[in-house]
Amino acid sequence: MAFRATILTLYPEMFPGLLGQSLSGKALARGDWALDCVQIRDFTTDRHRTVDDTPAGGGAGMVLKPDVLARAIDHASEGDNRPRLLMSPRGRPLTQARVRELAAGEGAIVVCGRFEGVDQRVIDGRQLEEVSIGDYILSGGEPAAMILLDAIVRILPGVMGNALSGEHESFEGGLLEHPHYTRPQVWEAQEIPGVLTSGNHAAIDRWRREEAEKLTRERRPDLLDAQPVTK
Repeated sequence: MAFRATILTLYPEMFPGLLGQSLSGKALARGDWALDCVQIRDFTTDRHRTVDDTPAGGGAGMVLKPDVLARAIDHASEGDNRPRLLMSPRGRPLTQARVRELAAGEGAIVVCGRFEGVDQRVIDGRQLEEVSIGDYILSGGEPAAMILLDAIVRILPGVMGNALSGEHESFEGGLLEHPHYTRPQVWEAQEIPGVLTSGNHAAIDRWRREEAEKLTRERRPDLLDAQPVTK
């Protein structure tokens, strides 16, 4: 069964957006994965189709109503055991390990928040897993959902032409990726490191590992805590 993503959003016209281009778009056209959107506003019951209300206790902004959102989630997940994700800046940071777990499953139901947030009762009552793509705030969860799905779709079987492309990247081994080079051999007086054209694959692997550790130590030392460092 192909990976299936269901997006709950107030702006279904945003999709597939970037997901309809390049690798993910070609995979979508081939049926390697499927995408459908649910308009949250369709589950309102008043004539104004109200999806939000003022925050309890006061404060700025508006909050997505739990009853409306819960009906949308229940509709999307009827007889469905896919994980229910809420794109949220307060969620657990998205990791490549979590991306691989999701890619190995049947798909995901992804809720895109808006306004000040989502009523906590629907988060708890519908067991939404809050997922963050970084320590910054977006206008809504739709761009974050696209990033999440792009990360998942690109590692689905058959999406990348060379399966090894997904195995030697930043975070796959707990390290940032090593530097890359290609022809011409000399560009603006800079040469490709000699080891990469030596034909010595053991030396090349060692160089790449050392460079990956060096970059990680400089830019993301937190990733090295669980890594065996090359001597």
